[in-house]
Amino acid sequence: MSIALSLTRRRTLLAAAAAILLPLGPVFAQQAVPEITPAEAQAQAKAGKITLIDVRTPDEWRETGVAAGATPINLYHPGGAEGFVKEVVAKVGGKRDTPIAFICRSGNRSGQAQRLLAAQGFTNVFSVREGMSGSAAGPGWIRSGLPVETCKTC
Repeated sequence: MSIALSLTRRRTLLAAAAAILLPLGPVFAQQAVPEITPAEAQAQAKAGKITLIDVRTPDEWRETGVAAGATPINLYHPGGAEGFVKEVVAKVGGKRDTPIAFICRSGNRSGQAQRLLAAQGFTNVFSVREGMSGSAAGPGWIRSGLPVETCKTC
């Protein structure tokens, strides 16, 4: 009987979640994350046309290094989302129209960072598709042979 209750409870929770999230589908679809490829991010960062920020954790930076030219700022900032945004604002001198590209392991956190900054009034923010380690979108920064630096602040 407890298994049946558990299944019933799960079904109820799933139905409730669907009732809440399905109407939001069009909203999420309209808020597609602008993306660039690792090669585009590397070329633009090298040319000084974009600020590249690695939003992974210090453990990840130590494990693989940081994309060459990237500034490591942990999305899971000790000061929360406010601390993360404050550090990014400082990095770009308060200019919310500065081109910024976020990179993470596979593209998920960089999309979260992009949406967070867009909600804070930033107008030129991208997610690096594929991330450092690759994803279904492609091989990623490392397997593409793009340059990596040892993390200097880890």
